[in-house]
Amino acid sequence: MLSLGGSVAVFVLAGVVTVFGAVRLAGLGDALADRTGWGEAFFGAVFFGLITSLSGIVMTGVSAASGQPDLAYSNAVGGIAVQTLAIVAADAAYRRVNLEHAAASTQNLLFGCLLIVLLSTALLASFSPDVTVLGVHPVSLVMVALYLGGLKLIREQKQPMWRAVRTGETRSDTPDDNDQFADRGNSSLWTEFIAIAALVMAGGWAVAHAAEGLVTSTGLAAGFVGGVFMGVVNALPETVTAVAAVRRGALTLAIAAIIGGNSLDALNLVVGDVAYRAGSLFHTGGNDQLFLTTAALLMTTVLLGGLLIRQRHGWWRLGFDGILLLGIYAAAAVTLAF
Repeated sequence: MLSLGGSVAVFVLAGVVTVFGAVRLAGLGDALADRTGWGEAFFGAVFFGLITSLSGIVMTGVSAASGQPDLAYSNAVGGIAVQTLAIVAADAAYRRVNLEHAAASTQNLLFGCLLIVLLSTALLASFSPDVTVLGVHPVSLVMVALYLGGLKLIREQKQPMWRAVRTGETRSDTPDDNDQFADRGNSSLWTEFIAIAALVMAGGWAVAHAAEGLVTSTGLAAGFVGGVFMGVVNALPETVTAVAAVRRGALTLAIAAIIGGNSLDALNLVVGDVAYRAGSLFHTGGNDQLFLTTAALLMTTVLLGGLLIRQRHGWWRLGFDGILLLGIYAAAAVTLAF
């Protein structure tokens, strides 16, 4: 078990490594989205979502396998709450107009709906009968099926019946003519993409053990450590990637990385359920974990409202949803602390 000083050092080091890795991922992902023809929204939500979620997946799995279900559960849903807050950081980095206005995308809206479905299913599982099959709750399989089915529906939505009205500030997802990786082949880009992913995973493993040390050394509640401290590190890849993508002009990719990453992070509960051998992870959730899940649902709904209303300029140069997201998260963090 790490000491308090060692735990803090691991958190800081993992955060630094994640920041540098995520900045590089933004450039690689933008280029690969164009080359594959999959588009920024789908590529960002699936591949960026997977890569940036790896640290959180490892944190949840390690914590659950170590007999710390409170940490595992809190990290999964707490990461979603903090990552939703990353929209505010990305919006602040884009000064021309509110990011939610400029990056209107049907696919991003659909991924937000998918996330609400997954979180609601997890919440229902906590109140369902405590039964397992080979140590896994049946809802885990349902959540995987819902995610894969949602991906299929979103991917096949070639001609949506709803379209965002184009304005002078709307930035469409178009291939970038100035490809900074023009002298490198696709295999080289994929290799570097995967290598950075492995580094992010290693950081997640270290943070999971550091979190156990924090709980033991400080006496802080597992819900607070998992939902806030682990959640912040968990959210760093999405936050940094989103800001870096905005700086590159890949606005749709920025939002997709956050919402898509959140959808995958909801499946962290499935990973934790499989790794936790003492029963159903969903039924280990106490008031803190259920509170965090509800907060994540509320924040996702507010974000979807912002994407639909598409406010050009809001309060303090942020959209109304950005201000509400800050307030909701701050209130949730204070509630967990006390």
